[in-house]
Amino acid sequence: MRAPVLAELAVGDAVGSREISFSRADLIRYAGASGDFNPIHWNERFAREVELPGVIAHGMLTMGAAVELVSDWLGDPGAILDYQTRFTKPVPVPDLAEGAVIEVSGAVGAVDPVAKTARIDLTVLFGGEKVLVKAQALVRLA
Repeated sequence: MRAPVLAELAVGDAVGSREISFSRADLIRYAGASGDFNPIHWNERFAREVELPGVIAHGMLTMGAAVELVSDWLGDPGAILDYQTRFTKPVPVPDLAEGAVIEVSGAVGAVDPVAKTARIDLTVLFGGEKVLVKAQALVRLA
């Protein structure tokens, strides 16, 4: 896949889309890697006691998985200069083999030829509802 070229980008251009699934086993692996062992991410009873719909995915796992669309499109994760979002809804992960599936799509939101950057706007959905808003990655392009 050819790396994107700044001069060829226009606002609204799609950068791709994908579905990403999280299983309970993924949450345990992420907890070990991140050190975030909050029981809302692995204990169904506890999660429901604190009025969640059940075990939920880590917000940073969701955020990191979503931006992978951009790093794959770029071919270079080091070209991502900044990435920010707001969390709006949890991603419940049922104790089933298929787990939870989020849908991620991206589009060019702005192009700055002077700075040689583009802003990529991500849409991240679970069950048709946005779980991240203002998910934006600032990228440097040739």
